[in-house]
Amino acid sequence: MGSVIESYKLGKIQVEISETDHTNKLKVDCNDGNYHSAFTVRKYEYKNYKRHMNQRIKNAYNEQYKDQEE
Repeated sequence: MGSVIESYKLGKIQVEISETDHTNKLKVDCNDGNYHSAFTVRKYEYKNYKRHMNQRIKNAYNEQYKDQEE
């Protein structure tokens, strides 16, 4: 597994960015204790669109809880 590049919190969501076998891709691992999500992004996207990525992560987790309440 690749080394961790960055680790931070988005509210209750722990986000960890790590290297992958592909030189141009990074793995984004998200966990809030109840839900886990992992996906890959291009290094360019991570560097230039991190704010947008973080907003999408928060929205996706909010949707999980909204769906659970219904």
